[in-house]
Amino acid sequence: MANALIVIDMQNDFCPGGSLAVPHGDQIIDPINRLMEDFDAVILTQDWHPADHASFVDNHDGAEPFSVTQMAYGPQVLWPRHCVIGTPGAAFHRDLTVKRADMVLRKGFRAGIDSYSAFYENDHATPTGLAGYLRERGITQLSLVGLAHDFCVAWSAIDAARLGFATQVIEDACRAIDMDGSLAAARKAMRDAGVTLA
Repeated sequence: MANALIVIDMQNDFCPGGSLAVPHGDQIIDPINRLMEDFDAVILTQDWHPADHASFVDNHDGAEPFSVTQMAYGPQVLWPRHCVIGTPGAAFHRDLTVKRADMVLRKGFRAGIDSYSAFYENDHATPTGLAGYLRERGITQLSLVGLAHDFCVAWSAIDAARLGFATQVIEDACRAIDMDGSLAAARKAMRDAGVTLA
């Protein structure tokens, strides 16, 4: 059975020095590069936001960073501005082996809705097209790595499992924000959805 490595959001803004840096996010780049050689396909996801994106705290007067607001699709964390289309922060980290990628999937480009998962926008209804791509290539087994473990990696893994893919998260090749217990909650949610934590 064909397998794919899904590399989530290894971008400058999520690495040390970036506007929404995940602690030690750059430490997983070498392990990810090594893993790429073991898979039939490699998919890179890229957060790709317009400047007026609804998830940016500075687009909400008086809001505090990392506070939660209600959107039409549910609760939304208000993040520091990050991964704005075409900016250096949105680019992949220079040490990531991007030439190995079969596909780059950009997500979060709709101004009114965030997109943590590689498979759906945060409304859990609008697909990105990734599932169809994987199925047409005959890929049934997925391994996920990248940033951040407790948000985009976890949401992607849960959706993958619910869509019927055999899904694992390689935890040594992930790093988390871990905000208010978010990592423990994400790990439980992944296990409950049938994701293997490797």
